[in-house]
Amino acid sequence: MNPLGGIMRRSNLSIRTGMAALLLAGVCLCGSLPSGYKGKPFKNEQHRSGPQVIPGTIQCALYDLGGESVAYHDTDVVNKGSGELNHKANHCRPGTPEYVCYFREKEGVDISYTKDFADFNHPNLVTPEKDQLYIGWEADGEWVNYTVRVSKAGTYSINAMYGNAANTLTFSVNNRPAGECRLPVDTGSMHKWNRAIDCGTITFPQAGLQLLTLHYNTGNNLAYFEFLPVEKK
Repeated sequence: MNPLGGIMRRSNLSIRTGMAALLLAGVCLCGSLPSGYKGKPFKNEQHRSGPQVIPGTIQCALYDLGGESVAYHDTDVVNKGSGELNHKANHCRPGTPEYVCYFREKEGVDISYTKDFADFNHPNLVTPEKDQLYIGWEADGEWVNYTVRVSKAGTYSINAMYGNAANTLTFSVNNRPAGECRLPVDTGSMHKWNRAIDCGTITFPQAGLQLLTLHYNTGNNLAYFEFLPVEKK
């Protein structure tokens, strides 16, 4: 007889019994998207991985698919960057792929990318990447949704790559307030960039797929956010 085998069988039974009790009590053992949410993670031939991952970097332009009032809210239907400005002479820069120039041009969220004559012809507090996509032309009350895959529940610190105003940006998780980022300084221009370090925190109560919503107001270009686990002391 193997006494260890008996112990393991009893242990496994206890685990299964405990999990069943939690499920019967209505306790969720993993994250899930809000019931009825019709948005989908952004995915195409260049971005095949689907949900962006936390901890990690959330690219602002890779908000969910689903359109106005589902994946985002924008005050007009025109993409003022990819769908308007970047179709003008000299705004799709030499060496920049058309995929970047006209990224999501038919959608309402206003998107553009960093250009030599606008973003790199002066000193930046922190210099962004060439052809970095960002959302801009922002208005009060606008928002975007991201389906994210959270590796571990808990509190995360936030870094942000941004231009211009020292606004406070707020986040919700599964439609509940979850955190904020206070941009530290006004950079003086939409195209003068800074990387805010530890601009705030956000709490993900569960691991798994979650709906992250970024709420923003007038005054910023926003490229990406980094979410890093807060180390317990």
